[in-house]
Amino acid sequence: MLQTLRNMFKVEEVRKGLIFTFLMLIVIRLGSLLPVPGINGQELSKFMESLSSTGGFSFFSAMTGGSFEQMSVFALSITPYITSSIIMQLMTIAIPKLEEMQKDGEEGRKKIAEITRYVTVGLSLAESIALAIGFGRSGYLLTYNFGSVLVVVAALTAGSAFLMWIGEQITTYGVGNGISIVLVINIVSRIPSDLASLYSQFVANKKLAPALLAAVIIIAVIVITIVLVVILQDAERRIPVQYSKKTVGRKQYGGQSSHIPLKVNTAGVIPVIFASSLLQFPIVIASILGKGGGTGIGSQILNAMNSNNWCNPQTPVYSIGFVVYILLIVFFAYFYTSITFNPLEVSDNMKKQGGFIPGIRPGKPTTEYLNSILHYVIFIGAVGLVIVSAIPIFFNGVAGAKVSFGGTSLIIIVGVILETIKQIESKMQVRYYKGFLND
Repeated sequence: MLQTLRNMFKVEEVRKGLIFTFLMLIVIRLGSLLPVPGINGQELSKFMESLSSTGGFSFFSAMTGGSFEQMSVFALSITPYITSSIIMQLMTIAIPKLEEMQKDGEEGRKKIAEITRYVTVGLSLAESIALAIGFGRSGYLLTYNFGSVLVVVAALTAGSAFLMWIGEQITTYGVGNGISIVLVINIVSRIPSDLASLYSQFVANKKLAPALLAAVIIIAVIVITIVLVVILQDAERRIPVQYSKKTVGRKQYGGQSSHIPLKVNTAGVIPVIFASSLLQFPIVIASILGKGGGTGIGSQILNAMNSNNWCNPQTPVYSIGFVVYILLIVFFAYFYTSITFNPLEVSDNMKKQGGFIPGIRPGKPTTEYLNSILHYVIFIGAVGLVIVSAIPIFFNGVAGAKVSFGGTSLIIIVGVILETIKQIESKMQVRYYKGFLND
């Protein structure tokens, strides 16, 4: 491991990429401390504390690295870009023109990326306007007029667009996927305060035996969750593919064996993000509007959506929301995979290239076989996502631990770190082969 780290800094391209990425991360964290002009900080802090107590804020707090809590210029973070990317993936299936662009190779992908940027700015603008007007009407702006709203909208929109630009620069000149790294640094920035909160709640000022037991349990839960995430991210089902031989003149071509690497967690963290957003968005809206504090059926539904109330022995009825959360994860795992992996298209491509799965006839039988394997793999991946997401929620509900990071955050962190390490190793291997050829 230490040898690998030393070799990383010996390769000039990797060293420059790491330094550039580190500098950009510093810029991101500094920007997260810059408040939006015209915000009434004292009143906003009270509102954020009340919103945090409802439980609808933890997800956004983790995704934005606390920027939304402080209402900095990076308060929207890169969530508009993530949303626009998902929208574009869905639109490529619904709109034939976009589907053609996607199949046009590098040039088509550049056009889709450009459209995604415009959609991101549009979403950022819409969210900024909604936040500015909502804060103005609630008294969280120092002065509520057109000029103050315009300043807030401009600051939030520019901040989100700037983060998107930084992510693209990291992808080009740094290491790893820039957007993912921006998201990870936001999540990681919240972990120290969460660990400090766990320490003060369960370890500090306790007798030695209970404090030691609590520390061991906390560390064990975190380690077990990380191990499960690593297994889930790396696990894949390899479907063997054999290519038939072709005779051209006196020479034979092809005949090699290959495989289709079908990842167990095909949908990644998208199902968890979708499920969390769908359940927590109504809570945030109700909190902003000052609703949900009563005892009516609407308030009870919002309480059931609140992840802080799940797995709580004192209020077991609210765990119905946890069951809905699990069902949503499974549903989105199947839904998202169905739009990103097309067994019919894979089968047709294999047939055109003279490939076949041993023991399975090309054409419709291959498509049916891929479908059956895909459904099985998706189910295993969905169960893995549910387990990883449920472990922190279960302990939060039983023990009352209130932290912003959980299974979703760990899946993102581990996935991005593993992918970044693979990219660094790939660059190092390319450098090695270049040196070998030059010699």
